[in-house]
Parts: sequence; structure tokens; C-alpha cells
Amino acid sequence: MSVQSVSRILAVAFCLVSACTPQQEPDQEPQVRILELQVPANFPEPEKVMAGYPLSEEGVELGRKLFYDTRLSGSNTISCASCHQQQLAFTDGVALNKGAAGTPLLRHSPGLANLAWMNGTFWDGGAKNLESQAFGPITAPDEMNQNLQELVSELTAVPDYVASFRLIFQDEIKPAYIARALAQFQRTLISANSRYDKYVRQEPGGKMSELELKGLTLVQQKCGSCHAGDLFTDNGYHNNGLDSDFSNHSYEGIFQGRYRITHHPADVGKFKTPTLRNVLVTAPYMHDGRFATLEEVLRHYSQGIRASPTVAAAVMQGAEGVAGIPLSVEEKQAIIAFLETLTDYEFIQNEKFSSPFN
Repeated sequence: MSVQSVSRILAVAFCLVSACTPQQEPDQEPQVRILELQVPANFPEPEKVMAGYPLSEEGVELGRKLFYDTRLSGSNTISCASCHQQQLAFTDGVALNKGAAGTPLLRHSPGLANLAWMNGTFWDGGAKNLESQAFGPITAPDEMNQNLQELVSELTAVPDYVASFRLIFQDEIKPAYIARALAQFQRTLISANSRYDKYVRQEPGGKMSELELKGLTLVQQKCGSCHAGDLFTDNGYHNNGLDSDFSNHSYEGIFQGRYRITHHPADVGKFKTPTLRNVLVTAPYMHDGRFATLEEVLRHYSQGIRASPTVAAAVMQGAEGVAGIPLSVEEKQAIIAFLETLTDYEFIQNEKFSSPFN
């Protein structure tokens, strides 16, 4: 980005802060409108975005269009939204979806929410940030199966895209800019208006029942080491006792979890902790979608833990380190009642996150 471009962006940011309207000269180039993420009062500060470019209203809107555009797939039939549907908190409702090859994928589609607070993406942390993450599904033969140069050619044939990329990145369309635009949109997918959030912030509509409050306490006591804070995830990687045998090295070690990335023995069987937010609409559960209901999930944690050298201490809460987290029937009911308060209906219905092509 040129010094002149940076100066223009800073000038716009100054006007936004001072609530003035910039007077554009007739021969002056259009300017992007800088966008600051609105951090919810009960959230920590988000992760720093990639250095070198700011969020902008135009960048977010471009990313939204790309997210829903089937041109991102080689067959022009699959978009990012095919596996990340807003009404399901940007999951897809199936254990293992099918991509371009027509065969089931090997991992469950994760939800997309509060990604600005995420450090590392994919179930094994295989990408450091949203920008690098985008290239995986777009180019993977089993997912979207798109050639990046062909994608550039297809988008360049659309005048509106050419103009948008020129405005936002002061350049022609390139793969890196496609990823950056997608990342800008995804960072605005903030879910923080559930009934629980309103309860914590003492806002109207935040009433919780005695059973739900009991469930909150149980989640904090028994699940909080991994599903931490108001993000309800520590963004870490843990072996939660789903399996005990990780000797399958096929598909580049995809069944071995974080180990396939780090090659540290301590990371065998570890997968990223998903948020509990919107969990009632994001079934099925786990990295492979093996559990269809929350009842099955809680049964696993209370009775189904499989021991292995890397299993997390957090799931070994029984007497003298016995596998599992002791939970009575009443406690399970309370936990599920609380989890329902984490459903953010504003998030899954927000038109700003929906398809611009409808």
C-alpha cells in the first residue's frame, strides 16, 4: 500500500472519529470507510488482525459477497455458505458434508462465530489466521476444488468485483486479496446477544431461571477449564477422550489431531475446543460429528471417556482420577437448560450476515 493510500485512509478514519463528513473533490478517488469492531462489554479484546490493512465497510461487504458466491468453487455450484449456513450458526447440520468430489469429508464443518477472538483455525490449528485458512477449502479437491488463477479470471470478468478490489486494495484482483476480503467479513460474525449475554450485562431480556443458573454454575465448575470465559472456549487443543487409538496415519494424519501439525507426541488426539455458543443449533457435535444430541455428548463425558496418554485431566474428574466427569440426571438437565440460553437469535437472523444475492 502506498504512502498516499495510507494517508487517505487515515484521513477518513479521522473524519469518522470526529463525526465529520469528508468533502470529496470531483477528481478525488473514492475512499474506503474504516470499520472498528464493536467489542461486547463482556468480551476480552480480540486478536490483532493481520498487519498492513484495516477493516473497512467496503471490505466486509466484498467478503460477504465472496462468501456466498459459488464462483469460489471449480464447479460454480458450491460456496462457503454451502457448509456454513447462517440459520445453523454457520454450521451445516450434518456430521460429514460432501464437497466437489461427492464423497463425505473427513471432518465436521465448524461454526463461524467470534472468529476475531480466535487464535488458529481448523480443528487442528493448521492455519494461523483467517487469511491463510481460506485457501484450504477453496483449493482442496474434495471441498471446493477451485484453481486460484481460474478464480481470479472468473471474478475479473465481473466489473463490480474489479471496482471493489481496486477501491479496497488499490490493485487488481489477486488470491491474497480474496482471502483478506473473506477474513474481513468473517471477523464481523460476532455472536454476543444471547439471553445469557443480556443476563451478564444486566440488559432487558436477560432473565434466567433457577435451573438455568444452576446449569451455568455446573458448566463453570465442570467444563470451564476448556470452555472458558464468555467466549466459552479457551481456543486451545485437547484430547477429550473420544478415542484411545491414534495409530491411523492416513490422509496426512488427519485422525491424529493437533499432532499432524506440531509432530509433538503430547499433541496426539488433541482437537480445538469449539465454543458452546449457539450449541443447540449446531448439532451434530465433535470434530467428526459423531454425536447427534447434547444428551449423547454429556453421556460421553460422564461415562464414555477413553483413556490414552494424552487425555485431558479435565475429563478425569472421577474419584482417584477415574475417567469421566460425574454428572447426575438432574445436573445434565440443568446444563442443557443453560446451554439453551447461549442461542443468539439475533446472530442467526442478522441480515448483515446473510446472502446479498437473495
